[in-house]
Amino acid sequence: MEPLYIPRTFFDYVVEMDKPLVWRGRLLADMCRLNTLYMIQRAGSGHIGSSFSSLDIVTWLFLKELQLGSDVEHIYFSSKGHDSPGLYSVMIALGLIPFDSIHTLRQLGGLPGHPDVSTPGIVANTGSLGMGISKAKGMVQANRLSRQKGQRIFVMLGDGEMQEGQLWESLASAVKSGMWEITAIVDRNRIQSDTWVDLTSPQGDVKSRFRACGWRVETVNGHDFEGLEEVFSSVAEERKRPQVIFAETGKGHGVLRFLHSADENDDTPYPYHSGAVDPELYSEAFRELKERIEAAFRSAGGPAIAFHKGPSRECANPLPYLQKLVPAYEDALANAAKERKKLVALDADLKFDCGLGKFAAEHRERFFECGIAEQDMVSQAGAMAGKGFLPIVHSFSCFLTARANEQIFNNATERTNVTYSGFLAGVVPGGPGHSHQAVRDIAALRGIPDMLMAEPCCEADVPWLLATLLDHAGPSYLRICSIPWERVDIEAIPAAIGHGRVLLPGRKALCFAYGPVLVSQALAAANASPHDIGVVELPWLSTVDSAWLADLVKDTDILFSLDNHQVDGGQGTTLGQALASLRSPAPRLVQIGVEGIAVCGTNSQVLAHHGLDAQSLVDRFDEVLRDE
Repeated sequence: MEPLYIPRTFFDYVVEMDKPLVWRGRLLADMCRLNTLYMIQRAGSGHIGSSFSSLDIVTWLFLKELQLGSDVEHIYFSSKGHDSPGLYSVMIALGLIPFDSIHTLRQLGGLPGHPDVSTPGIVANTGSLGMGISKAKGMVQANRLSRQKGQRIFVMLGDGEMQEGQLWESLASAVKSGMWEITAIVDRNRIQSDTWVDLTSPQGDVKSRFRACGWRVETVNGHDFEGLEEVFSSVAEERKRPQVIFAETGKGHGVLRFLHSADENDDTPYPYHSGAVDPELYSEAFRELKERIEAAFRSAGGPAIAFHKGPSRECANPLPYLQKLVPAYEDALANAAKERKKLVALDADLKFDCGLGKFAAEHRERFFECGIAEQDMVSQAGAMAGKGFLPIVHSFSCFLTARANEQIFNNATERTNVTYSGFLAGVVPGGPGHSHQAVRDIAALRGIPDMLMAEPCCEADVPWLLATLLDHAGPSYLRICSIPWERVDIEAIPAAIGHGRVLLPGRKALCFAYGPVLVSQALAAANASPHDIGVVELPWLSTVDSAWLADLVKDTDILFSLDNHQVDGGQGTTLGQALASLRSPAPRLVQIGVEGIAVCGTNSQVLAHHGLDAQSLVDRFDEVLRDE
């Protein structure tokens, strides 16, 4: 079934109809659920569960509490960020974002996968968790300095997000400064990425922890509009301290199939955390919402509601031969654990995204779920290494290498062996946006003493690279592309540390690349170029053997270096440093990579924008070489 949406005129009708605000809010929330589902289905990705659990609260805030159009409009933003499709649908419905934006979720120049201040009405970039209350405090401080009085700051938190240390650091000073302007709402749906919060990293009596810091604490059913009206009216009178409202919700609320069917003691993964659903389930969810919305319109004597198809979409050509590095890693890790009895694995609530399912099932006593707490996880790993174990730490690269950078350095100073496996590495997938695009991770780890970094470009590379890093007498980082990508056929011949493999000989120039995304684009570009360009796959990100490099480039005057990373600090920096020690004059090095902030969009849009797709590379090669 083609995804359908509700056009703007019906939202205008509901906003203006002569019905109690609570009644209209309930109907608008369901209409926004249907449009949220349309946006995610059209984009092929997004977060249904989190958007649906918070949508009733967000709808009420925008209808009543933010006082839109008044002399003092209040501010709302979401700290967790996964609920952005739901937030966008409400803002679109109320005319705060152009309605045509509904078709642009996770498209270049459209609505980003996580909130970004480039979008009208978005006041803070979120997606990296734990920052919300700190940002709200900064807004209050700025208002006070500017003598702007009366503006309240509403910030949405996730209950899984409360595992991040920054959130707890932010509480006490908000009370000390009497920041009554802050109202935090916890979307307490009790489920995080993989499973139930209490099975991942139980937080105990979080309400008492807020109270202990001096916050006013309230509780409400987050889907009860009468209850929402009452609790927000109550906290609006507060003039001494910040408030937190624990909104009891259901992840996926509004569509029966989207609610978690597992018992609270069953760690079966929640299936609708992220991504579009299959066409059959979409049709079922659409019918459920449609019937409820139509019944509400009939009861109000409203017009027959129409559902529209979106504009035609350009369908990507499927890649004929895909490789999947995460399953390859899952097998390699489980096999390594059979041979290395001291190997232990630590995870930050991304067990299935990081290929840990098999290890957790086969070596349960050696698997440690740390929750959304990267710094805590990394320090635990360092202490385990000090006791003679061989820890492998897992998370998305963007969070692991940045949030826990100080802890990674501390472990390195203890001269122990800890391996860090970072997933979702690089500029694609581009849909989640810059908060989830790891394009500064190599640079972030470059200064860690004895750090050995590598990225496989094919499934066959994973086992031997993992083994090499585990044998390294010091810290190491395995950088892994998480999305299925075009297969690169390379024999599983290990490259010595600091050495690369020539995949395509060439006399005019050599192009260095790593990982499946760039190696595939480099090969396609070299084969399409009128110039004789060779391709070298170099899996080592911060190490290159100068003697090997000198022999390889002795008859070459131009080198291209491709980075699925910012130009500064990527593999090109490694090559540049090595070239500086070679013959004079050294070959000219042309670095190609991400410059500025990575953009959000489809994978092909993002690669083309940053000049990393095959056609852009053909053009860049020609620009450099045509006058040589």
